[in-house]
Amino acid sequence: MHVTEYADLDGWAIAELIQSGEVHAKEVHAVALDAIDRVQPQLNALAAEPFEGPLAFDPIGFFAGTPFGLKDLICHAEGVPTRMGSRVTGPSGVVFDSDTELMRRFRKAGLATTVLTTSPEMGYNANTEPVITGSTRNPWNPQHSAGGSSGGSSALVAAGALPIAHANDGGGSIRIPAAYNGLVGLKPTRGLVPSGPDMQELLYGFATEFAVTRSVRDAAALLDEVAGWAPGEKYRVQAPTRSYREELGASRTGLRIAVVTDSWAGTTVDPEVVGAVTEAAECLESLGHQIELASPQFSWDDFMLAHYRYWGGFVSESVHGTAALSGLEPGVDTLEATVLAGYLYGRELTVIEMGEAAGIVNGIARQIGEFFQRYDVILTPTTNTPALPLGYLNQDAALDHEEWTRRIFDVVSFTPLFNLTGSPAISLPLAQASSGLPIGLQLVGDHCSDGLLLDLATQLESAKPWRGRRPAIHASN
Repeated sequence: MHVTEYADLDGWAIAELIQSGEVHAKEVHAVALDAIDRVQPQLNALAAEPFEGPLAFDPIGFFAGTPFGLKDLICHAEGVPTRMGSRVTGPSGVVFDSDTELMRRFRKAGLATTVLTTSPEMGYNANTEPVITGSTRNPWNPQHSAGGSSGGSSALVAAGALPIAHANDGGGSIRIPAAYNGLVGLKPTRGLVPSGPDMQELLYGFATEFAVTRSVRDAAALLDEVAGWAPGEKYRVQAPTRSYREELGASRTGLRIAVVTDSWAGTTVDPEVVGAVTEAAECLESLGHQIELASPQFSWDDFMLAHYRYWGGFVSESVHGTAALSGLEPGVDTLEATVLAGYLYGRELTVIEMGEAAGIVNGIARQIGEFFQRYDVILTPTTNTPALPLGYLNQDAALDHEEWTRRIFDVVSFTPLFNLTGSPAISLPLAQASSGLPIGLQLVGDHCSDGLLLDLATQLESAKPWRGRRPAIHASN
């Protein structure tokens, strides 16, 4: 296998070649290392040097030796140092003595973990430029952000170095970098993918684990492999009646789709992004769906107040727990400025204030739940603009916790609502701006409608294919 062939294949196709005996998993791993080596100097997407050999995996799993990247945040592998994009983990990182449940499932699926990918500090950014590793760059234009917090994974998958990579999403961290890099980014229903055993829930239930892919079918196949309850998990989602792979051919019609183009934050949405949503809506109508301009209504100010407190609490807990493992003190020498501000903010929160935040979350979730009684799907932009310039979301800036949170959500105002609700959402690379940067569009469904979204995404992938697009920085170049 040559790197030019490898770089254009999705994970499913690579697995089929390995399973048929046309190539050996060791050969594919060598080609993957070559592909990574070709793009890493320009992208800076690795959190550490590639592993000499892939981490152990099940050779008869569905993905059978397919190269895979593990984001350096939350999900972890036994004996592999993790740094979470932060100096507070110490010079050698924090090492865990067991896999997370999701890591165990990645191995069972046959995924051959080859590298750790970059993350901003504690994942609290829609950009990936941590002090500890420096800027991860967008393969479509290296002067622009790869997004965050799953920026390293997304840059490598978009550049053909990996077909699939781990990602997680607490405010859009799967969907934002998927949009910026021209990928498929599925955030599954809350509780569908396990988060334990280290934690019962991530970010008070806002965050979800999964991956970024180049094809819808890879997202469906991987969800089949990793979804499902594990003993002790806080949320237990009922198993679907058919596999997510089978949903790809369901070809539903007549879905009631609400179209939203105005930012709930009241911030500007790029006209080319609005135009892309309009075109996608017209395409969906031509496919037999019912389209209506309609938006759920809720208080953005209340929404932000809850997020100040939830994110402040999460950052404070994360820093405190990590510092306890590393033995280092949180401070200006170990934390970036906005993370330190969030840590200090979280330490001052009271039980009453967190209870008020929980009340806001409950109220907004009920409002969105009512909206889904009238509509099957919501179509929005994924982000307000194509990929932002590097440095715009500088996590080491002199901003207080609330200023930093607003700065992020003002430019990615369409994704975090669905972390609050726990709804499944998927970003698709359906358009390109005149600058050449990808434009991602988001489909959202009610709880447990992951299969419906994958079916609808497949319809759009066929009607508005993106496979032929390739960024300037690509392993086959």
